[in-house]
Amino acid sequence: MRRILFLLIFGIAGLAILVSLGVWQVQRLSWKQDVLAEIENRISANPVDLPVSVSPDTDKYLPVTIKGEMEPGEIHVLVSVKQVGAGYRIIQSFSTEDRTILVDRGFVPVTAKQIERRTGPMEVTGNLHWPDEIDGYTPESDIDANIWFARDVPNLATALGAEPVLLIARSQTDPGIKPLPVDTAGIPNDHLQYAITWFGLALVWAAMTGYFLWRSRAPSESDEP
Repeated sequence: MRRILFLLIFGIAGLAILVSLGVWQVQRLSWKQDVLAEIENRISANPVDLPVSVSPDTDKYLPVTIKGEMEPGEIHVLVSVKQVGAGYRIIQSFSTEDRTILVDRGFVPVTAKQIERRTGPMEVTGNLHWPDEIDGYTPESDIDANIWFARDVPNLATALGAEPVLLIARSQTDPGIKPLPVDTAGIPNDHLQYAITWFGLALVWAAMTGYFLWRSRAPSESDEP
C-alpha cells in the first residue's frame, strides 16, 4: 500500500510540473505573439525623419526616410536568400546635410559582386536596425576580399567612416539590388513547439504512472489462495 501511495504522489507531482510547464509555454506564446504584432506595427508605420539622437534601445525598427547622397565604396556581407541562393548584402555610407550613417541597400547575387551600382543623390526609406548576427561561430571578415559574415554595425561604421546607425532599405536604391526589408521572420517563436513537447511528456508520464500502479497491484491480486 505504501508503494502504491508513493507512486501515486510521485506521479501526480511530476504530472503537475509537466502540465504547468506546458501552460507556461502557452502563456509565453501569447506574450510573444503580442510582441511580434507590436514590432510588425512599428515596422510598417509611416516613416519619419532620422532622429537627431539615435538609440538602439528606443529606435530599433523605427521607419525612417533620409535624403542625401549614397557614397561610393561598398561592404559585402555574405548571405543566403531562400529560392535564390548565396549573395551579398550591399552596405554603404549615406551622407545627409549634417551626418553620415550606414545603409543596407539589399541583396545582389554572387555574380553581381563587382557590378557598378548607382550612387549620388537619392532618397531612401527603410527601418533602423542593429542586427545581432555575431556568435562564437562567426568567421572573421576577409577584408582583402571584401567579404563580411555579419552586419557588425560598429565595425561597419568604422570601416566606412559613418555613425553606428544602420538603415535597412525597403525602397529601391538601384535596379540591380533587391531590398531585403526588416521583418519578424528572423525572430524565433518556438513556444508552441515547447508547449506541445511538455504536454506530450505529461501524457507519457501519466501513462507510465498508470502502468506502474497497475503493475504494483497485479501481484497482490494474483497471490490470492
